[in-house]
Amino acid sequence: MKTNDRKITDLMSTIHTGKTQLPDFQRGWVWDDSRIKALIASITNGYPVGAAMFLEYGNESIHFKSRVVEGAPSADKVTPDELILDGQQRLTSVYSSLFSEKAVRTKTDKGQEIERFYYIDMVKAVNSTIDRVDSIVSIPKDRKITSDFGRKIELDLSSVSQEYAQNMFPLNIILDPSKYSKWQMDYMQYHQYDPNAAKLYMGFLSKVIVPLGQYTILVITLDKDTPKEAVCQVFENVNTGGVSLTVFELVTAIFAMDNFELRKDWEERKNKYFNDEILSVTSATDFLTACTLLSSYKKGGTVSCKKKDVLNLTLAEYQRYADDLTDGFVEAEKILQEERIFSSKDLPYTTQASVYKGYKQD
Repeated sequence: MKTNDRKITDLMSTIHTGKTQLPDFQRGWVWDDSRIKALIASITNGYPVGAAMFLEYGNESIHFKSRVVEGAPSADKVTPDELILDGQQRLTSVYSSLFSEKAVRTKTDKGQEIERFYYIDMVKAVNSTIDRVDSIVSIPKDRKITSDFGRKIELDLSSVSQEYAQNMFPLNIILDPSKYSKWQMDYMQYHQYDPNAAKLYMGFLSKVIVPLGQYTILVITLDKDTPKEAVCQVFENVNTGGVSLTVFELVTAIFAMDNFELRKDWEERKNKYFNDEILSVTSATDFLTACTLLSSYKKGGTVSCKKKDVLNLTLAEYQRYADDLTDGFVEAEKILQEERIFSSKDLPYTTQASVYKGYKQD
């Protein structure tokens, strides 16, 4: 494991080129508009926004299917150097609002999906008495803010000349020197090199743009030899999105490297065999655990179904035993019914059912 400060410009560049990607099992996560504005305000003020955690790509024992960050160009032919384990929401929000040319997919405080571009009011940004978040403007995809059911235009930034006229700087070019330099030249030309306009922009440049170009984010990188169970533990420890990632989702990502859709396979089995009173409580992780138990038993030696054992279950082993295991679950259900057990509520521990059904199939 190593730690180092990475410039935000470098991070956005590697995300854009696909060298930094997400594990495919990372859930899509959209921050709301207000939270993105607050994040932009913090970063442009130079405030820390927390560390990110990456995993070096190329571990021989743990192959995760990867995908690009939301809004980044397709990178099907690019092999990533690293995968984002923690920091997905922050880095996605920064990339989409401060680097990508596309409108940002976000949502309102009430959960309504919207698309936005972000601007910063240069006049407010250079005024130290105004909170930075109050200088950040979120504007719809058509770059117009309206009222009275769309009949009245409150702010129109649909053309670059409108941006220049109203001193509104588009934030999605702020990390690209060539783009913001061109915007600067055109801005000056639009204002006919007026000294006041020049003073405003140079103040904005020195107070916001230049410091932002030096902004760094602490990145903790796990090396490519990190064991599977350690990666799984990391996700359980750092996940704050509200729903914990499971072993099943990690195995799903591993199997996906061989173009096998584990989730689809499980959902088909569940709909066909696991929908009654006894078996309906069987989770995807329960089924994988039972499969691991059966597989380790068939190998001989120590029989184990700990987390690390489940993570080491191979696709070949799953395909070899999944059908037999399903039959074992169905057969075990019949035996339980003969014993007058008709509901999972009658079992002291539902996990013991997985063990029983795994051995029953042998």
